[in-house]
Amino acid sequence: MAQRRGFREYLAGLLAPRERNKTLTALAGAEPVTGSKLPAVQRLQFFLSESVWEPEAVNARRLELLLAGPATAPHGGGVLVIDDSGDRKDGVKTAHVGRQWLGRYGKTDNGVVTVTTVWADERLYYPVHAVPYTPARHFAKGKSDPEFRTKLAIGADLAVRARAAGFCFRAVAADSAYGDQDGFRGELAEAGLPFVMALRPRHGIWARAEDAHTPVDAARALAWGGPDDPGDWQAVARRFRDGHAETWYAADARLGAWGPDGARRLVVVTADPATLPGKATWYLVTNLARPGGPREEDSPWPAAGLGEITRIYGLRHWVEQSYKQVKDELGWADFQVRSDIAIRRHQALVNCAFSFCWDTWLTSQPPPGPPPASPQERGHRSPAPAAPDMPAHPSGTKLAPRTARHPQLADPRDHAHALVAGMVQSAPAR
Repeated sequence: MAQRRGFREYLAGLLAPRERNKTLTALAGAEPVTGSKLPAVQRLQFFLSESVWEPEAVNARRLELLLAGPATAPHGGGVLVIDDSGDRKDGVKTAHVGRQWLGRYGKTDNGVVTVTTVWADERLYYPVHAVPYTPARHFAKGKSDPEFRTKLAIGADLAVRARAAGFCFRAVAADSAYGDQDGFRGELAEAGLPFVMALRPRHGIWARAEDAHTPVDAARALAWGGPDDPGDWQAVARRFRDGHAETWYAADARLGAWGPDGARRLVVVTADPATLPGKATWYLVTNLARPGGPREEDSPWPAAGLGEITRIYGLRHWVEQSYKQVKDELGWADFQVRSDIAIRRHQALVNCAFSFCWDTWLTSQPPPGPPPASPQERGHRSPAPAAPDMPAHPSGTKLAPRTARHPQLADPRDHAHALVAGMVQSAPAR
């Protein structure tokens, strides 16, 4: 019972509107420093650090619910995205902390890096697994220690675990930090997993002097005469989350042993083949066969044309959106605990909160409410009358089925279903 209460209170704190960093005092609604000794805060501290429960078991149960839900069940058209993200953490006593590259800040700093997998399609996306990376300095023999694992090894293992958990997907997608690594691609291929991953434009290989040495060299060798004479390029449609569509161009290129019918294909996708703009050009490596090619018949996976390759890698960017939400709204990096188990528990609970938001959005989407009132109108507007034969506060109202219009305290006149912290403390939500 105590663990269930801690679980409910922790998630309620994570889901409440963000007014400050979601540390334990914030989750319990206490003052940042003076309230740290209050029973509610200490109860959450014990639940996170000392209580006996396994984050892997909680996460496995969350994945079971996602797999069983008709709106969230994965399908063969989705993508499993592998990525890692770091957050600043001071000191040297916290588990997994070390001076390492933090991609979110674009520099090397002291922090904790976690490797994650996200399942995504064009409609929704949610985290699957998360494992913190432990720098070599935490091991007695450094990188030679048998317990040490690189981020690449962790990512490959998470992809295999996702498949074992029942997640089906069209391919594994990752950025150039993973795609540039021959060993990582080999591990995925050996595990029987298809992939579409990015390469750095200047990712060099050994080749004859007259041949292409980098992906960008291979792209520039392709024929292009303009939209009316595309040459080696093929027009592909890209659809963005705001609903608009753009015409990009894709082509199979040759780079060393990589080619349209090789064990590895180099696919270039760009908004402008003439200039290959840096922020609108992808250099992708994949082991998916070309439709109609000699490898299609023996390939264990369905062949993928240029449009399909573009679609698969386009879904990778949902992981960046999920990072914004788990970090900026749900408090992923706000933990103030040091032990490995407490950090893993916090991450598992944040992923539960993320999935809770999806469940609420998919199952109870209320009609859009009236336009928000201006600050001057809020104090002088009379409340709207209740509908005939309907109580002013209907029983069975769900907890927070809609979000506030602005990142401020909810105004009960504008938001009839606002989240009230005391409601959770006084009785369990329906």
